[in-house]
Amino acid sequence: MSLSPLKFCANVSWLFTDLPSFAQRMRAAAAAGFRAVEAAWLYDSDLEELQKTRNEAGLEVVLLNTPPGDLKAGELGLGAVPGRESDFRQGLEVAVTFSKALDCRRIHLMAGRIPEGIDRGAAVQEMEATFVENLKYAADVLSKEEIIGLIEPINTRVTDPRYFLATPHQAAAILQKVGKPNIKLQMVYFMCFAQDVFHWQIMDGNLTQNIQKYFPLIGHIQIAQIPGRNEPDSPGEVNFSYLFGLLEELGYQGYIGCEYKPKGSTDAGLGWIREYWSKH
Repeated sequence: MSLSPLKFCANVSWLFTDLPSFAQRMRAAAAAGFRAVEAAWLYDSDLEELQKTRNEAGLEVVLLNTPPGDLKAGELGLGAVPGRESDFRQGLEVAVTFSKALDCRRIHLMAGRIPEGIDRGAAVQEMEATFVENLKYAADVLSKEEIIGLIEPINTRVTDPRYFLATPHQAAAILQKVGKPNIKLQMVYFMCFAQDVFHWQIMDGNLTQNIQKYFPLIGHIQIAQIPGRNEPDSPGEVNFSYLFGLLEELGYQGYIGCEYKPKGSTDAGLGWIREYWSKH
């Protein structure tokens, strides 16, 4: 029995960054062979221009993040930050507006960071309660628009020591408390669980068993090689050929976001995906 090929999307917050605008990066992604894109925050862009580019390039917009809050003040999401519930809801409204206009069906609901100077152990209980309530609120909002919400563990060993949501096990426990079928894991379903292979490998390793264990929760996947967060075929710890085969065997139907730092130009580093496309 032949297996369905995997679908990849270009993260235009990480790829084609030699081009200044998201619209230009979207066109470059389409020219390189991608049929879908994702992005972190493109809320400073002209929405009509993004719509026009999406339509003319024939692209699907797969995933957006909720606004990060005040980046200059060190914020990286507001979902789990006590006292910022109103700001989280306003940011969610913005994300939904852009997602509806771009026909994007997934939003990553960013948890945020543990406040500076506060011990993780002392903050976890209150932040988790805040996150659970915000996720329940978001689930109800998103269900009306048929949009999937995602939560993504970010590794605290290398990338962000203060990020609240750190492991797939923590995320799965929170999803259970939220109890909404539209909230999932981003390796990432309506509230989706987003899984990022880069963060999972650093924090926990054991990728095969974790993917199999949490597969029913997964609504989106993002990839980058470890330790440099470069192209999947660059030297590193993860055998992506094996992982792609595993995902094919499991029947993964979602997208895989290419969220990595090209070692050179983006186009020069796309040999790995062109090889995959040529074989499928």
